[in-house]
Amino acid sequence: MNGKKSTHVSEEKIRAVSELADMIKNKKTIIIASIKNIPSSQYQEIVKKLRGKAIVKVPKKSIIFRALDNSGNEAVKKLKEQIEESVAILFSDMESFELASELMNKKSPAKAKAGQEAPEDIEIPAGPTELVPGPAISELGAVGIKIQIEKGKINIKEPKIIAKKGEKITANAADIMNKLDIKPFSIGFIPLAAFDTQENKLYLEINIDREKTIEALKESFEKALPFAVEIGYICEDTIKFLIGKAGRHGKALEKFAGKKETDNINVENKSDGETNEDKPEKINEQQDTNLKSDEKIKDDAKNENNKPKEDNESKSAEASTSGDKKNTNNEQKDSVSITSEGGGGDGGENIQTQNQQLNENSEEK
Repeated sequence: MNGKKSTHVSEEKIRAVSELADMIKNKKTIIIASIKNIPSSQYQEIVKKLRGKAIVKVPKKSIIFRALDNSGNEAVKKLKEQIEESVAILFSDMESFELASELMNKKSPAKAKAGQEAPEDIEIPAGPTELVPGPAISELGAVGIKIQIEKGKINIKEPKIIAKKGEKITANAADIMNKLDIKPFSIGFIPLAAFDTQENKLYLEINIDREKTIEALKESFEKALPFAVEIGYICEDTIKFLIGKAGRHGKALEKFAGKKETDNINVENKSDGETNEDKPEKINEQQDTNLKSDEKIKDDAKNENNKPKEDNESKSAEASTSGDKKNTNNEQKDSVSITSEGGGGDGGENIQTQNQQLNENSEEK
């Protein structure tokens, strides 16, 4: 005898290792998930929901290691470092992150137990309850909850935080939450690591929160959109913004072109000897010339109005002079006639002399 002990391996273990090794070779995705503290009933419920999407196995740690070694894939052996106590191994043809998201969505709410750490601030909301007056009044008062009785039931007057995030839950707080059917915890498979056998890639930290992931994607999109518009990247989301941007730039160019034309006109005026500073002086000179011409026109009009008056005065003066001469002639004629009537020999000579004088006067006129 050589003194070596032969190790007997049961057929069941050999079959389990062979089955796991075959799935490692044939399935696209392998996920290691923690199932710690999951009640048996909830475990069975989650497995039932995953039917058709993934195969769930909970073998011993040693069997998983042996199956990884027998798979013939050196890269997949990296999963050994992620295997802890109380883990399940899942095989699927889904993408790694898609399956991890499914596991997160399959979590079930669970009641709080004394001594557990609160995952978030646990708040008792205000409003009516199904609790009847009795010992519950003192229990609620012990954690600082204000109440009033309405229609034979306890009504909570205002919200109250009875356990802050990270603090241990007291027995009294746990009892109150159980009575009010408040379940602050969620129980389910927690993804620890995933391996893509087609890409030979190991993914860690795949514990994906879908709601937070969606919020992060929205925030990233809000930041990426203005950047894409700024660099002129054309796609369905940016085209309307790019068209608007082009329109604004066009209007700005129109204003710039109009300003340039105005500047060119000013330059031409300067080349002709005209400047903006000379224009006010020339305008003032023109205004003075216009005022002088207006005054001259007014003076000429006044002179024209005065001329008829002077003519009338001169005419009236001439008329009065001629009238006086006519009266003198008439008086001389009368005197001649009187003398002739008084006649004698000398009378005829006097008459002749007077007639000569009258003729001389008329010739002068």
